[in-house]
Amino acid sequence: MSLEFTLPASHEAHVPPEARGLGRDGVRLLVTEGGRIGHHRFTDLPSLLRPGDVLVVNTSATVPAAVAVAGQPLVVHFSTERPDGTWLVELRRSKGKTTAPYRGQAGRYPLAGGGAVTLLARFSDGRLWTADVDTPSGVPTYLAAHGSPIRYSYVPGRWPLSAYQTVFGVTPGSAEMPSASRPFTDRIVTRLVAHGVQFAPVLLHTGVASPEAHERPYPERFAVPTASRALVERARAEGRRVIAVGTTAVRAIESDGDAGWTDVIVTPSRGVRRVDGLLTGFHEPKASHLDLLATIVEQDVLAATYREAIAEGYLWHEFGDVNLLLP
Repeated sequence: MSLEFTLPASHEAHVPPEARGLGRDGVRLLVTEGGRIGHHRFTDLPSLLRPGDVLVVNTSATVPAAVAVAGQPLVVHFSTERPDGTWLVELRRSKGKTTAPYRGQAGRYPLAGGGAVTLLARFSDGRLWTADVDTPSGVPTYLAAHGSPIRYSYVPGRWPLSAYQTVFGVTPGSAEMPSASRPFTDRIVTRLVAHGVQFAPVLLHTGVASPEAHERPYPERFAVPTASRALVERARAEGRRVIAVGTTAVRAIESDGDAGWTDVIVTPSRGVRRVDGLLTGFHEPKASHLDLLATIVEQDVLAATYREAIAEGYLWHEFGDVNLLLP
């Protein structure tokens, strides 16, 4: 599907809500249900859900996946480990306070702290490479010591890794934050549980999703606990709603099997089999994520939702506002 719109620069969230005088849970929440659109704060979420609703949440924690190339104005973004032990990485050019796309060429690039990546072949035109990675320790340990959080031009300042974590993130592995769950706080989770909402934790380590290149998803590592699968199946059998928190949670729960690498791509033609609704951020024009959103609500309803979000000044990106989509 193609949802055409122009994203004004004024609608980009340049800093976390905490730096805008808000709590994490103080961001705005646009609710689209049955074709009706309503405006709320995220703190309203417990009153907007029903007792018995199930929220599918991603327990992947963000890693500091950006590492400088030694002696060159370049940065490597570690995206996703592959089943054969190679990695998908993106090579980017340092540009003032941020980075920009850089095509590069195959070969060995020494990294800060004694590591190196060897770019083997292009995985996608002009952006992702398959690469061998050589580090003094395991990649997670190496990134923890020498990496920094991935950020793009719309976030000019540096923020600590804690700004890119969610309350559900317990297993490090995501190159970029599963940001739909960022507004959740301990207090909101407690209110939801008290209201009778249930949680089904899943795991999906998300790779890079550069805004400069809207590409189809590639295989990512996932795991769905048996208890979470059973909770979702029981809820659906009883006619209760299953709402995924983020597109990563959709991809995990829609995958078959218990764990591994999933290549599921959710589109309107495929449909969804285990979720009824979606809580998500706002996505870029022509982003492949919009295909997934169009499986939850009709395309004309989704278009109306985005027109409303732009007209009312909602904020995009990982530090921005969120959208609850219910059919």
